Amino acid sequence: MGTPENLHRAARALLRRPLLRASAHPREFRLVREHALELRRWFDRNTGWRLHVDAETARLRKVPGDFEDPTHPAREAGRGRLAFDRRRYVLLCLSLAVLERAEAQTALGRLAEQIVLEASAPEFADLAFTLATRDQRMDLVAVVRHLVDLGVLSRVAGDEGAFVGDRGDALYDVDRRVLSGMLAGARGASTIDRTEHRDRLHALTEDGVAHQLDSDDLRNTAVRHRLTRRLLDDPVLYFDTLTEEEHAYLLSQRGAIARRINELTGLVAEVRAEGIAMVDPDDDLTDLRMPEQGTPGHATLLLAEHLAAAGRPLTLEELHARVRELADEHSSHWSKSARAPGNEPALVATAVQRLRALGLVGTVLAGGRPAVAPRPALARYVVAPPRLSTPEGESP
Repeated sequence: MGTPENLHRAARALLRRPLLRASAHPREFRLVREHALELRRWFDRNTGWRLHVDAETARLRKVPGDFEDPTHPAREAGRGRLAFDRRRYVLLCLSLAVLERAEAQTALGRLAEQIVLEASAPEFADLAFTLATRDQRMDLVAVVRHLVDLGVLSRVAGDEGAFVGDRGDALYDVDRRVLSGMLAGARGASTIDRTEHRDRLHALTEDGVAHQLDSDDLRNTAVRHRLTRRLLDDPVLYFDTLTEEEHAYLLSQRGAIARRINELTGLVAEVRAEGIAMVDPDDDLTDLRMPEQGTPGHATLLLAEHLAAAGRPLTLEELHARVRELADEHSSHWSKSARAPGNEPALVATAVQRLRALGLVGTVLAGGRPAVAPRPALARYVVAPPRLSTPEGESP
């Protein structure tokens, strides 16, 4: 039996990376395997997430607590970390389908040919994926590099950059053990007969109690799963985003839920009138940090302060004007490209995207124009006026 500290480390490793491989993450994998029984029981009871551990992989099949949240997309591996759009998600799914039928090794060119064939189906007519343009090849390469990062593919020879430039190819081993664990749904997609995308998504990921809520215990279990998932995944859980049933359950069970999460992960509940945030003292269970280094990170922090001080929605035009002021004020620290005239919309878009993902702002209409509204958690970024202490007393 391991120590509580090792159980913490194992749980946090799974939350950071729900698919662990013994070859790539030996220390984390060993901890998860050592505590597999405790972890499996905890996640099954509190989140409905299933944990599978074998000799080579550990897979926590996470599903989101909020299916409507678009702020945490998959991102390409490497420095750019650009978010996946619809085309990349479709290519990811088609890649996995093609790899299911592939040999133990496959070339990028061969994989691309098969994906083009799959993408020619009528349901993908709007995708228009033919590999005819550099952008399309870059989208496929981003997907392949994501699969390499996950361990589905292992690069044997070649380089994806040569494929983008139409100068060469790359060869990969296919890890079928990792490939088989990619789908996190509780049932196969082919068994779902619903037509609407949202209904299909819910049916694919619903847990064992979600479709048979014929008792108070089962309903409470489903609510507990949704709330615990959101507390583990979301930066802030606002009460105004909950249903009446969820809000009532959280008010009565808040202490017990927060205590169980703390005992497993070390996250600490910060409770305010508007909601709950599970704060990480170690600051390593997040995909986004605030503040972050670099000009975009500095601009995001300064816009957060500006929005928090304003206390009201600000239009995009107002934020663009503020960025122009900040570029002049911090000209010696910001990059030349960020200070260039006309770059304000890009900086504002990056900042708003990050602040939305952190639960700090929302987007609204103000006078018929798009605006950014501060959320309660943004108040922590209000900068108070400095006060100086003198022998005669405190003065502004």
